[in-house]
This record gives sequence, structure tokens and C-alpha cells, in this order.
Amino acid sequence: MYAIIKNGGKQYKVSKGDIVLFDKLNLEPKSAVFFEEVLAISQDNNLVVGTPFIEGAKVEGTVINEGRAKKVITFKKRRRKDSKTKRGFRRSFTRVRIIDIKN
Repeated sequence: MYAIIKNGGKQYKVSKGDIVLFDKLNLEPKSAVFFEEVLAISQDNNLVVGTPFIEGAKVEGTVINEGRAKKVITFKKRRRKDSKTKRGFRRSFTRVRIIDIKN
């Protein structure tokens, strides 16, 4: 059984027991979080697709922790121009364990 949920403009395929990294949600560790924008649910080879969301369906999870990912470096160099740019980016995330999918 799995569900496709929408959070922060992105879609995630989750199932019970999964650990998913979402964009930062500003929640305390061990707090409950509910995702009510469920796009599709599959159970027993039966796929239910919402228009755009499924009424009454939600995915329950608990927050494990918040953190920041490893730094991603972007480096641009233009040859023979004596021009270069170096930038770094670290994504802030919230790690969530999926507890239950309710239809």
C-alpha cells in the first residue's frame, strides 16, 4: 500500500514505515504531522486517483528531526575571460517517518 502526497510543491510516493525528507516544516521532534493533500492511494492492486485530491484521505507521520543537507557547490568558469563564480547551497529539511495511510 502506498500513497502519493503533495507537500511544498513537490510530490512524494510514501508507504507505511518510510522515512522521507521534506522541505523544512518548522515542527518539534516527535510531534505528529498530517498530510491531507493526497493525490492517489494504491492498495491491493487498486489505484484510487483524486481530482485533484482524495476527499477524507490523509497520511500520518511523526517528525524525527530537522537538519541541513551537505553543501552543494556551483562553480562557473569562463575560459580566457578571467571570470569565475563560486556559490554554495545547503537545503534545510525535516525528516519524517510515515506512520499510517488513512483512506
